[in-house]
Amino acid sequence: MADTGNPTGIGASVKRKEDFRFLTGQGTYTDDIKRPGQAYAYILRSPHAHAEIVKIDTARAKAMPGVVAIFTGADYDKGGVPCGWQIHSKDGSPMVEPPHFPLCKDRVRHVGDQVALVIGESLAQARDAAEAIAVTYKELPAIVSTADADKPGAAQVWPDAKNNTCFDWHLGDKAAVDAAFAKAHHVTKIDIVNQRLAPNAMEPRAAIGDYDRATGEYTLYTTSQNPHVIRLLMGAFVLQIPEHKLRVVAPDVGGGFGSKIFHYSEEALVTWAAAKVRRPVKWTSDRSEAFISDAQGRDHVSHAELALDKDGKFLALRVSTKANMGAYLSTFAPCVPTYLSATLLAGVYTTPAIYAEVKAVFTNTVAVDAYRGAGRPETTYLLERLVEKAARETGIDRVELRRKNFIPKDAFPYQTPVALQYDSGDYFSTLDIALKRADWAGFEARRAEAKKRGKLRGIGISTYIEACGIAPSAVVGSLGARAGLYECGSIRVHPTGSVTVFTGTHSHGQGHETTFAQLVSDTLGVPFDSVEVSHGDTNKIPFGMGTYGSRSLAVGGSALVKAMDKIIAKATRIAAHLMEASAADVEFKNGEFSVKGTDKKVPFGQVALTAYVPHNYPITELEPGLEETAFYDPLNFTYPGGCHICEVEIDPDTGVTQVAKFTAVDDIGRVINPMIVEGQVHGGVVQGIGQALLENCAYDNESGQLLTGSYMDYTMPRADDVPSIDVATHNTMCTHNPLGSKGVGEVGAIGSPPAVINAVLDALLPVGVKDITMPATPVKVWQAIQSAGSAKAAE
Repeated sequence: MADTGNPTGIGASVKRKEDFRFLTGQGTYTDDIKRPGQAYAYILRSPHAHAEIVKIDTARAKAMPGVVAIFTGADYDKGGVPCGWQIHSKDGSPMVEPPHFPLCKDRVRHVGDQVALVIGESLAQARDAAEAIAVTYKELPAIVSTADADKPGAAQVWPDAKNNTCFDWHLGDKAAVDAAFAKAHHVTKIDIVNQRLAPNAMEPRAAIGDYDRATGEYTLYTTSQNPHVIRLLMGAFVLQIPEHKLRVVAPDVGGGFGSKIFHYSEEALVTWAAAKVRRPVKWTSDRSEAFISDAQGRDHVSHAELALDKDGKFLALRVSTKANMGAYLSTFAPCVPTYLSATLLAGVYTTPAIYAEVKAVFTNTVAVDAYRGAGRPETTYLLERLVEKAARETGIDRVELRRKNFIPKDAFPYQTPVALQYDSGDYFSTLDIALKRADWAGFEARRAEAKKRGKLRGIGISTYIEACGIAPSAVVGSLGARAGLYECGSIRVHPTGSVTVFTGTHSHGQGHETTFAQLVSDTLGVPFDSVEVSHGDTNKIPFGMGTYGSRSLAVGGSALVKAMDKIIAKATRIAAHLMEASAADVEFKNGEFSVKGTDKKVPFGQVALTAYVPHNYPITELEPGLEETAFYDPLNFTYPGGCHICEVEIDPDTGVTQVAKFTAVDDIGRVINPMIVEGQVHGGVVQGIGQALLENCAYDNESGQLLTGSYMDYTMPRADDVPSIDVATHNTMCTHNPLGSKGVGEVGAIGSPPAVINAVLDALLPVGVKDITMPATPVKVWQAIQSAGSAKAAE
């Protein structure tokens, strides 16, 4: 598929058509929806990290003004929220999969666990009634530390999970790795903490349950990236509602970053309660509630070792990780540290032998699941910190060490030792372009200038790869996925030639209404403004798997291409009939059908009208109408990659780190809209800088209380924390999807954290600091400088 030069087609930086309604306040978010007779829900949540529920007294609360109903775990009679991915341990045993009821039955297991659902005529009345509920708790010991969760004597979250272990999994060839380490010239070791993060989408989660007594139909309006999967999980496994009686609508969604993929208890509660009280029930989270109820991200503790020969070639890698699941298993949590993380441990390098162990543990904390990048940022951070340390220890230039071990450009398709096969890439070029754009060669002069001003300047690099568009379904099914990972797309051509696109993916800020319209405009030759994109309503789309893992264009867009191929094939036969020619002699280009070697032409719009007004139509050969649907199940993951370079300046007197320059050069396959690509990279890089320098979910080790439960304590990046980001692409095409696209939504968050921390350590190396953990906050940096100074003085 080649760019056609269409000013609104593939490769054009078209302004996002959806932005007008957002910028003018005309969007429709879940909280904007008000159903007739709507009541309001408030959830009473546990103030304890771990406790038995001895008694719940709701008598006083039920008598308060405006109270419609109060439900507790004793009232809830349906199923628990399921996990969508099963992992088996080394010994073949399935993971421990505890029940997760939307309302706690007998015990709470993290601060924020759901204890009671209060429904009122107004939210204020529901909240007041919740405060009047008397709950008697018997507090129990809690465990929140990932590193300590499986140690003897740790508080037990679930009786069936011995030593709080959910699963103990492995991947790779241990014997080959051990043999390689035995002959290594040098071994570099590192301990890595990838701290827990709160997603903090702009729009908090919300849900409205509605029930129609006349038809027995349920409708859930929800802030979801994944409406069809919510319908499947909630209908089949939780509430036992037949799918034809359950509609899920995800309207405009203000950001997700992964946190809105999952099926949450609140969605099931409002849907179930709507039938109980026979009126719509709305719940909207506030920001404080989000901190203790939204699935959080990362939280891995790892030890890694890299074996090198005397020339600096990588021989083997071994990694041992503990991954925190929280108190419950969220929808895709088990696959994040395993098949989305360990399978990327080869990175962009030719490491011939790799062995990884992953132990997942339960703790008395909020559940952990996919957050922008989902496993790939964790792996990239570990690898790039390890490679950087290896360069320091061996004395090999850090850029040359990477080049020495890159997968060659002529080695694709490249089979890694950890299951995945990369189809295309050019890591040398992205590195070279990034080095030039970042002026790597001129850095030492900038370092010297900063030193004159009393500042420490450092530069860091990260070369990465990720896996997007998780597939194929048969493979992921064998790895534990409890759903297919294909996508569906429908193209409806209207009689006047305008087009409605129905996609099973979902936009929560990525600009799908623009990029998909560009794709259709380019392929069918219809005006960009004549293309409408519909998504997010299970009653409109046959089925879809939602948006996550940078899959929308590579998987959802490919489904649309297949549907358009069907449209063009049928339209060609209609056009051939109109022009009294053989279909084999008709070609389609730039919105027109023509007969080869003649001046006969028929525009696409005329063919569309003929399909719906079939007065002159091959009726014996074709049905009227022009609408097609296609499903696309990818043959493989896609593999974006690239190089990120960060330059920082540190004030040694305060520990304040300023990101002075940031360069991102990424290989994301075919680009539909360069402006949207740039915006996606910007957003991801800012989130990566946030993790590297600012953000951290911290729990008190004794009480299990979340210490960073508001923006007063959880530091989000602000405009003055980031520089202007230099973004470029150098693209190799994906070889196995019709678009050649690889995905861009997560690359910024994957490549940036190690680039930032490597830059921080490069700046601190002259003062003797050799390691630092994320986030590198001012106090942490200052303390590291003081400790290094004290150690040097003691010598």
